[in-house]
Amino acid sequence: MFSIIVRKTALFVLTIATLLSACAVCQDNKLDASAVKPFLGPWDLTLKAPDREYPSWLELRLEENGKLTAQMVGRWGNARPLPKVELTEGRLTFVSPKEQEDSKSDMVFEGKLVGETLSGSVAAPDGTSWSWTGKRAPALIETKAPAWGKAIQLFNGKDLSGWTASDPAPTVAWKVENGTLVSPGHGPELISDAKFEDFKLHVEFNCAPGSNSGVYLRGRYELQIEDDPEPEGPTMRTGGIYGFLAPSPEQPRRPGVWQTYDITLVGRMVTVMQNGQTIIDKQEIPGITGGALDSHEALPGPIYLQGSEAGHVAFRNIVITPAKK
Repeated sequence: MFSIIVRKTALFVLTIATLLSACAVCQDNKLDASAVKPFLGPWDLTLKAPDREYPSWLELRLEENGKLTAQMVGRWGNARPLPKVELTEGRLTFVSPKEQEDSKSDMVFEGKLVGETLSGSVAAPDGTSWSWTGKRAPALIETKAPAWGKAIQLFNGKDLSGWTASDPAPTVAWKVENGTLVSPGHGPELISDAKFEDFKLHVEFNCAPGSNSGVYLRGRYELQIEDDPEPEGPTMRTGGIYGFLAPSPEQPRRPGVWQTYDITLVGRMVTVMQNGQTIIDKQEIPGITGGALDSHEALPGPIYLQGSEAGHVAFRNIVITPAKK
């Protein structure tokens, strides 16, 4: 009996010691709120590869349980939660999964905050090391309603004057047919030469069955156009700000039929009307979407029409009304 009591007592003491040790580890791993606070919020990232720069976006959050979490728009695709994010002695580490980056390996980011700039290195998919920087995303808050200027025809219905293709020598090219801009698919993006801050934009589009395209606002925020037989989530469907905002109500698919978008963008606040019905009403766009031209959100940007995805898409009557400065 005595030996049983001793064994039970020893087991009890061991259990208590283990729990105390675990609690100590929890305390050690709990992030110091004052240390993590400067890292929190949205960041506009630029990844610097040897041949080009990639825009990206990162948002860091501190949950109620003290855990640091993040979501990211990688080189392509939509915003997704990251499987790993750590902050240790001022060094930030986070991982963008290979599935999101369409690569053979994960991209592992490491960096530090110096002043108002995040900077560091990333293990690239090709095995090399790239540098990256992050600037705190601007709030883009407008305190009063804008006064609107004169309407501008961005497309003259005759040729590509005022537009530049992202690839100067594409294998397939945009063309003008019967007064419409036509993308045959899997070609370059078509980018307006003019850049804009706040504006109202009217555009008419015709999306063939199985096609995919989009209208990029300031060259950074994609308003989706698609007729996908296997649709993804609602934010990736026609009328959505890709990966962030879903249209509500979602309009029925109308492949091969001319439709309209009427968009108002003021700061980050966007309103979208599709075929005369409001589907996004003064909602905030959190950050850039995949395929953005850059991550410099504080600057004016162009309108660009996506041509790199599949299928035949046509545009006409592209009219923009900028806000008066």
